[in-house]
Amino acid sequence: MALNSKQKPLIVAVFVVAAGLFWLFGGSESRPKAGVDAEDKELVGLGQTVYAGNCASCHGARLEGQPGWRSRNPDGTLKAPPHDESGHTWHHPDNDMFRYTKQGGQALAPKGFKSAMPGFVDTLSDREIWAVLSYIHTFWPAEIRERQRRLNARAR
Repeated sequence: MALNSKQKPLIVAVFVVAAGLFWLFGGSESRPKAGVDAEDKELVGLGQTVYAGNCASCHGARLEGQPGWRSRNPDGTLKAPPHDESGHTWHHPDNDMFRYTKQGGQALAPKGFKSAMPGFVDTLSDREIWAVLSYIHTFWPAEIRERQRRLNARAR
């Protein structure tokens, strides 16, 4: 079906208005970015709240982990590690930490490894998980954050 000369400007006008509304209210510029941003105070604040409600009971209110975290529980699982600089969290790329938090430890564990880390796929949004990771990054000294940033760059 061919458009007549009166329909073409109308179609163009509708497209322009729709594109403008998409950009204004739902375009990529207005969506929150995925990823860690320890400099984003709003994201870190959300992460602090989410961490307190979902992570602190195992990993500690100050990210200190469970006592004896390098030893195994009676069921063979490891105790919850610290997320401050004394632990190994910063040895992993952000995307791995995101997947581990979302899917849970057992979903990503090698054969024979038993993990007690639950998945939060049905509990936390992606933004909330990135917020928690952003909050965790704020506990690391500058040199650790730099080493972890280089690790992220290699993992891409």
